Amino acid sequence: MDKLHEVYPIAPEEERGIPAQTKEELKNSYYDEQDKFRLIKSLLKLKKFPVDDPYVAFLRKKDIFLKYNPQTVDRITQRVRSIGFEAMMDGIEEPKKVSRQSGTLFRNWLPKLDYSLLPELEFEKYKGIAFLQGSNGVLKDYVNRVLNCNVSKGLDLVAKAGASYVIGEAKFITDIGGGQGAQFEDTLRLLRGEEGNATRIAILDGVVWIKDGTKMYRTVCQLRKVALTALLLKDFLKSLNK
Repeated sequence: MDKLHEVYPIAPEEERGIPAQTKEELKNSYYDEQDKFRLIKSLLKLKKFPVDDPYVAFLRKKDIFLKYNPQTVDRITQRVRSIGFEAMMDGIEEPKKVSRQSGTLFRNWLPKLDYSLLPELEFEKYKGIAFLQGSNGVLKDYVNRVLNCNVSKGLDLVAKAGASYVIGEAKFITDIGGGQGAQFEDTLRLLRGEEGNATRIAILDGVVWIKDGTKMYRTVCQLRKVALTALLLKDFLKSLNK
């Protein structure tokens, strides 16, 4: 984990500052029971809503939706008031969650391997080990157009090692099951594809490598494709550069 923090760094939590004038308006809105729309209007202007509710995103779209959905407005308003003013403010000012965008963090780390990160024309001509430069969408376009891989989503890695091309996705799996399990399965779909002129790899880190009886660990042990930690990526590319 100490070494992995170089690949997936955890930034300090970023505070959500609220101006004093906004706090005063929120306080007045909270205790104003005459205007049933005032509190929710004030809250919808903020980036962070104090309670999780799937209907909030809909209400943010247009002000007129408040008028058309009085029961929903009343339900959410009462829910906010039920937690108390201090808890409401704590929810609004809650620090931003640690980024789960493992693909972005992984791509930011790639230059630290000391291999060239090149645009398409230079990448094609380069002899040795290099990475294709661009967003995951750019990488997807390249592997479909040039390498005939027929992938359906963006990639985190397109590399060249001698005469070999490598494509892959990177996932930092922090827990078993749920959304993390879905990310694991998503990576395996790329790995199991057969089309194209590239070696497909899964760059997996986290709990997936803990030797236990979980389905994740059993699955990765039974794969007949390349699955490896980001910490071994450089060694893997060197092995192909012949």
